[in-house]
Amino acid sequence: MNYASVIASPVGTITILADDEFVHVITFAEKDITGLSENALTVKVGNQLNDYFKGDLKDFDFPLKQKGTEFQQKVWKNLLTIPFGETTSYAKFSAHNPLAIRAIATANGKNNIAIVVPCHRVIGSNGKLVGYAGGLWRKQWLLQHEREVSQKGQAELKF
Repeated sequence: MNYASVIASPVGTITILADDEFVHVITFAEKDITGLSENALTVKVGNQLNDYFKGDLKDFDFPLKQKGTEFQQKVWKNLLTIPFGETTSYAKFSAHNPLAIRAIATANGKNNIAIVVPCHRVIGSNGKLVGYAGGLWRKQWLLQHEREVSQKGQAELKF
């Protein structure tokens, strides 16, 4: 059985898709959820995301599973090791396998579990924001939010 929850957030509407055991998608993209209802898992995820946006939560604790190749799974698992409030560059993120930097960037871009699998924490080697399926303005907002909450950066106005 599939379930869905939709929450409003400072960065737009977020749709959460899950089955009885795992969250499979957290996205800013519009999804047709006709006929789907919430379950305890999608409600839990929605509550945790709301706590994240309030600055009360840094680590998520629910089961997730997204479809992907073994390589993509490894990249997504590595994304989970980037600490809250910090960033890394694609070059540093792929240092263990520098020839795979493009494949790593592609896998990063195919992440379907926004915010929780923190692909937004990977930036360009020059410090510039690059590539985010949710839009660079969301990436900037998320990074600034995490810096403020972790007190690792200067506050900026959020709109």
